[in-house]
Amino acid sequence: MNMTQAYSFPSVVMPLLFSSLRRLVWPCLLLSASVLGAAAPPRLKISEDKRHLITEEGKPFFWLGDTGWELFHRLNREEAGQYLQNRAALGFTVIQAVAVAELDGLNVPNAYGYNPFTDRDPAKPAEKEGPENDYWDHVDFTVSKANELGLTLGFLPTWGDKWRGKPGEGEVVFTPENAAIYGEWLGRRYKDKSIVWILGGDRPVENDHQKEILKRMALGLRQGDGGTHLITFHPPGGRGSAEYLHNEPWLDFNMRQNGHGAEFTGRYDQTRVDYDRTPTKPVLDGEPVYEDHPLNFQAKNFGHSIAADVRRPLYWNLFSGAFGHTYGHHSVWQMAAPGRGGINNPLMPWTEAIHQPGAAQMQYGRWLMESRPFLDFVPDQGVIVVSNVPTSVPGAGRYHFAATRTRDGGCAMVYVPCGRKFSVHLEKISGPKVTAWWFNPRNGQATAAGSFANTGVQEFTPPDLGEALDSVLVLDDAARNFPPPGSRR
Repeated sequence: MNMTQAYSFPSVVMPLLFSSLRRLVWPCLLLSASVLGAAAPPRLKISEDKRHLITEEGKPFFWLGDTGWELFHRLNREEAGQYLQNRAALGFTVIQAVAVAELDGLNVPNAYGYNPFTDRDPAKPAEKEGPENDYWDHVDFTVSKANELGLTLGFLPTWGDKWRGKPGEGEVVFTPENAAIYGEWLGRRYKDKSIVWILGGDRPVENDHQKEILKRMALGLRQGDGGTHLITFHPPGGRGSAEYLHNEPWLDFNMRQNGHGAEFTGRYDQTRVDYDRTPTKPVLDGEPVYEDHPLNFQAKNFGHSIAADVRRPLYWNLFSGAFGHTYGHHSVWQMAAPGRGGINNPLMPWTEAIHQPGAAQMQYGRWLMESRPFLDFVPDQGVIVVSNVPTSVPGAGRYHFAATRTRDGGCAMVYVPCGRKFSVHLEKISGPKVTAWWFNPRNGQATAAGSFANTGVQEFTPPDLGEALDSVLVLDDAARNFPPPGSRR
């Protein structure tokens, strides 16, 4: 992120309003969290086919992430609890947050006035004697709170400007030597927590020196946590970790940042490119377009993204082979608040932004995939008939139709980003009879769409016709007796 713009709220009225609202809402959030009764998140590993993350018991793990980048740096404990309980209630499973944050996390202290390092030296984490009185005590609290709510931390040791600098960015403080020391210290401290390490932080790897810093940090983490946690890399916009590090043995899975545009072509189609790389590694879009973000960073030309813009990448990525998905909101990643400078003009404070519709709609994609044999899905555009329909199907830009199916043909799905007729090859389904459903990505509801003999091509018309009214067609082998799509198990 860059191109800083200041924004502000009325200096007297708004702080009083938010304080009053917080006093009213906070007890309700505490109650909802206790009702959830979330179990501690499991330890994770790579599946045998190298396509997914699974638990130690071999169960599928659906990565539904949120970019809370400034969580450790800008929020106090009450606020962190409010944010984490909201995300747990909405079905998120991972929170991506940065220990040494982008917004001058070296020099600007956290909510309690503490900095992460002594003398800005990563080899000297600023620890003090006594309870709850340093930067890392606050990180400890936040990680533990997330785990208690069933959330895994996608933990970035640092934002990328601290190891890869350019004019106008923050101070570069990492070397291969202190990266190894810091990594081992972090690994040892959080060995017993539910964490996935995410190196990088929105920056490319341009030379061997930078690659060595990352390698030494990764090896330090492994030394400290005994290999307990997986490691990946968060790249810059429009890029993927595979471009720089695919063959590195420490990189367990690939992460993309498909970025802040709304078009499939040239962005989200790259998830499939990484899926097809060898050796095989799981792939995830760790930063798609944020909700309420200036599209292509040009609000005057393209406006701000809406819920439909963030729903489309969820299904595009999942149906292109991703093992999960990360959502983000432009106000939430930076924890925008009254009187605090904002990056690229956030439209609202984070306390309001966590209730935007796109965030709540992400869980429906998770429930959809988990209502079928999630580990068995593979991307297959061949489900969609192209020859006898307009060239806009399967489409390009923001109107790309995407398809996936299970390896054995027990189920196939087509994501329909806009209400247009299209046809499918029923022979992609294994059984002699096919059961069809329409799944609504906006509310998670499924509607029966009939049963068909498995013969040739079948045309479908989505139930909702409109440019921002998306649907998912679900086709099941009738003999499998699957529950309605999106059913919670």
